[in-house]
Amino acid sequence: MKIKVCGMKYPDNIEHLSLLPVDYMGFIFYPKSLRYIAEVLPNRIHSITKDILRVGVFVNENKESLFHTIEKYRLEAIQLHGNETQKFCLDLIKNFPGIKVIKAFSISSPNDFCITEEYEGICDFFLFDTKSPQYGGTGKKFDWSLIDFYEGKIPFFLSGGISMEDVKKIKEIKHPKLYGLDLNSKFEIKPGIKDVELIKEFIEKIKL
Repeated sequence: MKIKVCGMKYPDNIEHLSLLPVDYMGFIFYPKSLRYIAEVLPNRIHSITKDILRVGVFVNENKESLFHTIEKYRLEAIQLHGNETQKFCLDLIKNFPGIKVIKAFSISSPNDFCITEEYEGICDFFLFDTKSPQYGGTGKKFDWSLIDFYEGKIPFFLSGGISMEDVKKIKEIKHPKLYGLDLNSKFEIKPGIKDVELIKEFIEKIKL
């Protein structure tokens, strides 16, 4: 089970978290987010996350700005949380061969999985999150039993309000394409600052 911690913002907190067995670390480049990372120096991020895949989270970003940010922060994976098309994803892959593409989808019913078919063979991973009027960041769960309706071939991250109390329930999920967990607000002291000890405890329990 891969662990992705998203919404990192402060260098000291990032450095402390990097000491844990975290596989992916997400940085949000969406100005409307409380965890927007624009002011953190790229070299500082790169130096303390060299053993963790750096994921840039974007919402309907224009290509020129997106490509510039990928180069500036030396991002290794991109999470697209808006209405990005298949062509947008293909252009991204063409310009940055080897970069991992994660496409997020908001889930509230079985029909929400239908659109994932359009991205099969393009994206490396999907991320299933709770449907809301805004783009992600609700801190609430969707009905995880809906995952059973996903029949695609692309592995996925489970997101949306995951907390310490969910360890047992997550272990009961048997879907063959569940690849990783996306942790965020339920492990925070305040927006952008993670409780590193709580995440450490969660990782230890989920991997038992």
